[in-house]
Amino acid sequence: MRGSFGIRSTIKYLRFFAVAIAAAAFGAGSLCHAQETVGPATGNLVSGIGSQTPPADQTASQKTIAPSPDDWYEVVSPYLWFPGVHGTVGANGKLTSVHASATDLLSNFRFGLMGEVDFHHKRFIAPVDLMWVRLGDDTGVPVNEVGATSVDVKMGELIFTPKIGYEVIHLKKLEVDALTGFRYWHLSQDVQFSPSNLGLNFSASQNWVDPLVGGRIVAPLSPKMEVTIAGDVGGWGAGSQLDYQIVGILGYKIKPAWTLQAGYRYLDVNFRGSHGAVFDAAMSGVFFGVSINFQ
Repeated sequence: MRGSFGIRSTIKYLRFFAVAIAAAAFGAGSLCHAQETVGPATGNLVSGIGSQTPPADQTASQKTIAPSPDDWYEVVSPYLWFPGVHGTVGANGKLTSVHASATDLLSNFRFGLMGEVDFHHKRFIAPVDLMWVRLGDDTGVPVNEVGATSVDVKMGELIFTPKIGYEVIHLKKLEVDALTGFRYWHLSQDVQFSPSNLGLNFSASQNWVDPLVGGRIVAPLSPKMEVTIAGDVGGWGAGSQLDYQIVGILGYKIKPAWTLQAGYRYLDVNFRGSHGAVFDAAMSGVFFGVSINFQ
């Protein structure tokens, strides 16, 4: 009976958490797009006054502040993603279907870091995305024959996605980037029953790496607004069987170097590991962020 209760309790409290850690991920799409030039104000804001020549000291100042095309610059983009999740998870031949809304996941959120940094040099780009999330719950359990009074469940997920790429099309009204890289996944879980001497506690983790190829299309809608469509695909049996995502972003520039962002992301992964481990889940939802251009 002791073993039977442990299995039933563990499954009860892990069905949601096993998929919840993936839902908080944010995968490795490009959530930011850097404006190529952030120059200083010229002071000549009225059309038709082109005959006026700026003072020599103003011209010199512009040449000093405006970055050279050969300079490196970075774009930092913290963000928050609010996905729902559905799919199948399991191990040792025991599978379960999971469904969780964004509200369900937020109620168990404990700590997280989400952000991306894009490095630019001429037409070369190197986006690096990091996602680290901790979920947990400490709840009581019904009266039972083994004397367990509560269970403390902690889940963690780390996703690290570096890429390199090249701007294959660089026009005023259109930019197209080609990207390649990899996505590193780390999933962990820790279950502790109280009292701790029941012999029901356990912890486990799973890691894998997926090679990726992808792209990004950026099109300005106005001087202050732009739309971005990005995606990638990979896995192919090297880590997971299939790993892909699609991202749509709308950006609004509030300052020359600051852009507010809102969008929608769909991320799907199908992992089959050792000991019958299965993590086949789709995560989708809205996200919000800000992009800061350090030119």
